[in-house]
Amino acid sequence: MAEVTTLGLGKTMEKKLHSVGIHSAEELMKIGSKQAVFRLKEKYPGTCVVILYHLEAAIRGIEMKQLEDTCKAELKAYFKNMVSGLGENII
Repeated sequence: MAEVTTLGLGKTMEKKLHSVGIHSAEELMKIGSKQAVFRLKEKYPGTCVVILYHLEAAIRGIEMKQLEDTCKAELKAYFKNMVSGLGENII
């Protein structure tokens, strides 16, 4: 199993992912960026939508700036709905 840093994510993100039960690149790819950011947001309330973009880009093997606008819009809508469900009002 490859470490999440092999996807281009840093050591700090790796530690945070480990703390929410994601211990490898394969696990991250299997559960996806949305479930990963949901877990992170529960444990780390300061998690923002940009983290979701970074995770999705890492899974796809591209840089965040290469995510299509439609993908970013869909991820942002997901994040906004998720935050609302967690009882928060800021993105």
